[in-house]
Amino acid sequence: MCGRFTLNQSAARLSQVFQVEPVPDLAAEYNTAPTQMVATVLQNPESEKREFKQLRWGLIPSWAKDAGMGAKLINARAETVAEKPAFRSAFKHRRCLVLADGFYEWQRQQGKKQPFYFRLQDGQPFGFAGLWEKWQSPANEEIISCTILTTAANELLQPIHERMPVILEPQDYDLWLDSQVQTPQTLQQLLRPYPASAMTAYPVSTLVNNSRHNSAECIIPLSEKNAPANQLN
Repeated sequence: MCGRFTLNQSAARLSQVFQVEPVPDLAAEYNTAPTQMVATVLQNPESEKREFKQLRWGLIPSWAKDAGMGAKLINARAETVAEKPAFRSAFKHRRCLVLADGFYEWQRQQGKKQPFYFRLQDGQPFGFAGLWEKWQSPANEEIISCTILTTAANELLQPIHERMPVILEPQDYDLWLDSQVQTPQTLQQLLRPYPASAMTAYPVSTLVNNSRHNSAECIIPLSEKNAPANQLN
């Protein structure tokens, strides 16, 4: 699964990488957790142009009785997303990119859970394959929410976790966002493990285990954090 991720990029960089504007200045996020607002890019079905939007993480199906269901639907399995009632309509018509530059997974070690931070080798931001949905409460409150698709882990993640979020290749963004493309077989081809050779990972402090911790300290390699001060200069 994907339960925490990061995004610390300038508005100009996000606008350039994801070919969308305007992008507002965003506060650095080092420990984004479910039900929080996340940065996304989707395609306006009328103008067919990309739009930047902040959505609530945790998809609330349009038919849900209350918003609490979203907390259980932060991820969707790529293998079954086309058939699941909570996701199948969004998979056809409402796909998005969830913007990130890294994510965390945990490995159980001696009865404890050790967090690892994963990012691209070049440190660039990337888009998770996401779905979005619009939900209206009985009191007419409207919430637009999203979920992140997951797939089998690549060779880098396999020792840590059996699943990983789907990171899309930039050349696939147009196809993923195009709501006119609805054939499951076409879309499923994009939902593959990202190449391990293009990624890097390292253990980090258990600070990230608490979502209230949201600072650059969350992504400092554990080896550096524990090194004597003179070794960090």
